[in-house]
Amino acid sequence: MPKASVKRLIECKKDDLIELVLDIEKYPEFVPFCFDAKVYENKKEGDLTKIIADLTIGKGPFKDSYKSDVVFDKNKDVISVKNIAGPLNHLSNNWTFTDKKNGITEITFDIDFEIKNKFLNSLMVVSFQYGLEKIADAFQMRAEKLFGSAKN
Repeated sequence: MPKASVKRLIECKKDDLIELVLDIEKYPEFVPFCFDAKVYENKKEGDLTKIIADLTIGKGPFKDSYKSDVVFDKNKDVISVKNIAGPLNHLSNNWTFTDKKNGITEITFDIDFEIKNKFLNSLMVVSFQYGLEKIADAFQMRAEKLFGSAKN
């Protein structure tokens, strides 16, 4: 299964970054390989925000949609994502947000997944870290564009 992790320091308030990641329907505007996004459910239960959403992702002629269960735990500043349906046997990713000095937030993005199609899965193993870096770049650029001048 492809696994990867990215850690970044972003000039942005933690709460703004969390909102950016939870604004799933905007992903097609800036996330590479993301063609469409649809949120079916978004509800708060105490300190948890629970979202059910579809993402259509792909590259070249390969494009598919998968449904995810997204949970934001406000107490831990963690967003956890698990797949519910689609072309994946398994998906688990976690975003962790940590306040640093001077309006800087450290994000850690860990992902572990397996595509049902064994051929595509083997292709992803080769280029996955590169793709994840491109996605992390996109979130960082979007955050700095929207919130970069907003210091604590």
